[in-house]
Amino acid sequence: MTHTVLVTGGAGFIGSNFIHMLCELREEWQIVNFDALTYAGNLENLRAVEDLESYQFVRGDVSDAGDVGRALEACGSGPLSVVHLAAESHVDRSILSGLPFIQANVMGTQVLLDACRERGVERFVHVSTDEVYGSLGEEGFFTEETPMAPNSPYSASKAGSDLLVRAAFHTHGFPGCITRCSNNYGPFQFPEKLIPLVIANAQEGKELPIYGDGMNVRDWLYVRDHCEAVLAVLEKGVPGEVYNIGGNNEVPNLELVKQVLAILDRPESLITFVEDRPGHDRRYAIDAGKMRAELGWEPRYEFSKALPLTVDWYRSQVEWLQQVRSGDYREYYDRQYKSRTNAP
Repeated sequence: MTHTVLVTGGAGFIGSNFIHMLCELREEWQIVNFDALTYAGNLENLRAVEDLESYQFVRGDVSDAGDVGRALEACGSGPLSVVHLAAESHVDRSILSGLPFIQANVMGTQVLLDACRERGVERFVHVSTDEVYGSLGEEGFFTEETPMAPNSPYSASKAGSDLLVRAAFHTHGFPGCITRCSNNYGPFQFPEKLIPLVIANAQEGKELPIYGDGMNVRDWLYVRDHCEAVLAVLEKGVPGEVYNIGGNNEVPNLELVKQVLAILDRPESLITFVEDRPGHDRRYAIDAGKMRAELGWEPRYEFSKALPLTVDWYRSQVEWLQQVRSGDYREYYDRQYKSRTNAP
C-alpha cells in the first residue's frame, strides 16, 4: 500500500526543500503539500515537482478545521505520516504583533493534532526551533533537557505548540516527535531573513543593517542537512521524544555578514549598525548528540562550503529574487492552480 506524507507549510523555505528531497530520495511516496500561501509561501519554489504524479498541492489554513479536513481527504485512506512545518516564523514580525503567531502556531497545531488523531496517522513530526530554549551565555549548548525559556512572541508560540504535541503524546498516545533546529540557510529562503537579505542588498550596493554590536551568535544549519534530519526522525524517531538538530557552526552575525560580502566581493563599508531588536537573544548553540547517537544523523555540509553555495544560488536566481521582493510570486498560484480541482 502506498505511503503518503502530508507536509504542512510545504511552499515555504524549509518545506519546499523538504519536498524536493522527498521527491529525490523517496520516489515511491505520495506527497501532499498543504499551505496557506501567506507572504512566505511560494509555489514557484516547487515548479520542478508540481507535475509529478506523486505530488499534489492543497491550499488552506492549518488553523481552519475545514481546510485541514480537505488536506487529509486528499491524502486518501492509506498509511499517512505528517511533517508539520506550517508556522509564522519571523521574530521581527512577532514583535509587531504576536496574535498571528498564536493563531498559526498554537491554534493551528492544535487543530491539526485533533484532526490527525481522528484520522489515525502513523507518525507526526512537529518541526520547532532552538529559540524555545531562550538565550545562552558564552559557553554551553542547548540539549533536549534544557528548560524552555522563550524570549520573543514567536518563540513563545512555538514553545506552546511543542507543549501541545507533548500533551497529545502523554494524554492520547499520539505518535508525535518534536525537532528543534538551529538557524537554517540555503535556497528558497524568504529575503527578509539575514543571509538572503544581505545577499540581495549587497548586490545592489544597499546598506546592510546589523542589530546592536553584531555579536549575537547563531548556529547555522544548511537546509538540506536539516531536511535529512527531519526525514530520519520521521522514519526512525521514537514517539514522544525531542530531537535537537544543529549544524555545529557558531558564527556571530557580524562575521557572517563579512563572509557573505567577501564571497560577493562587496565592501564592508555597506555594513551599518542599527538599534538592537527588543529582547534579542545573545547566543544559540545546539548539542545534536542525540541525533547522532540514536538516529545516525550528522550534518554533511561544511559551513565554509555551503555558504558560498547559498550565495551562488541567489546570484543565479535573479528573477526568483526579484519576484519575491516585489510580491509578483503570489500571482503564480492564480496562473497555475486556480483551475485545478482542489484549489479554492
